Amino acid sequence: MHYVRKAHAAGAKIVIDATLAPPPLQNPFKWGADVIVHSASKYIGGHSDVLAGIAVVRSEEAWRDLWNIRLNLGNNAGSLESWLLLRSLRTFSLRISKQSKNATQLANWLDRISKTPRGKTFDGTPGGTIRRVWHGSLQSKEKFDPTVQHEGGFSATFGILVENAFYAQRLPESFKLITHATSLGGVETLIEHRIHSDEKDDARLLRISVGIEDIEDLKADFRLGLNAIVNEKAKL
Repeated sequence: MHYVRKAHAAGAKIVIDATLAPPPLQNPFKWGADVIVHSASKYIGGHSDVLAGIAVVRSEEAWRDLWNIRLNLGNNAGSLESWLLLRSLRTFSLRISKQSKNATQLANWLDRISKTPRGKTFDGTPGGTIRRVWHGSLQSKEKFDPTVQHEGGFSATFGILVENAFYAQRLPESFKLITHATSLGGVETLIEHRIHSDEKDDARLLRISVGIEDIEDLKADFRLGLNAIVNEKAKL
């Protein structure tokens, strides 16, 4: 709130991109935002079949200003995209809540694996394969409790750092259920080797977008994939 007050005092507007934490996970208006934007292609669309964006404002007056700009510039959503988004809104709350719950459980399970030494196993999964897991539920609460802002749950997208570039290259191709793809926010779980999108990223970094599958199926797929890459490297 300190920076929100400074920005407002200078006459600036606070615009928050909440694509990765859509409602009901958090409400940026509660923390001083003036405009909230979403890539509606992601969680709001939820089915990887629409290209759209959304801007949300606090008042009808602000909405009418944006409406006039959109009308004059012609950048309004098409009929098909609008229909697809209306379809998606019918399951929006159910999807987001399930994805958030799945991601939190999966991230904490993978974090346990990251703390398992090489040569040992956790829940049938080899240690020495994952080095680090980044997820809001794993964030230290020493200086700030993230649940204060993420009162509805944590994002369903998070990152993991595996032990080496070989594991990062092979793991996305070693699943049966999880798909190797760049997008996020859909009902299906996706994993991406980040260096394919940004060559400056760590070659060991993977991004996971968790879907609505049964959590035990997701664990089983990671168990399968992590065992496969260890056994594959052992044969080389």
